[in-house]
Amino acid sequence: MAKHSSHMLELAKRGAALRLRELANELHTLLIAFPDLHDAFDADELPVSFIVRRDSRRAAASAVRRQKSIRAAKRAVSERTKTRAAHRAGHKR
Repeated sequence: MAKHSSHMLELAKRGAALRLRELANELHTLLIAFPDLHDAFDADELPVSFIVRRDSRRAAASAVRRQKSIRAAKRAVSERTKTRAAHRAGHKR
């Protein structure tokens, strides 16, 4: 296989992403025009790559939520620590 410049690979990647977006829009339009097509296929019949991508998006979304909650918990601990330290500093003899 011939080596391509990173610029050409980036252009190919953008073109593929654009084409995929166009296909998704076309599918959306078809499903609006023909609602009965929505039930024409089973989600389990989708290619493995679609199922993996769908599940990875769900996992990524939960990771973002978890990350936000961890930040909030760390911030709360920091505030408690500062309050406790200030309280101790005020009661020194």
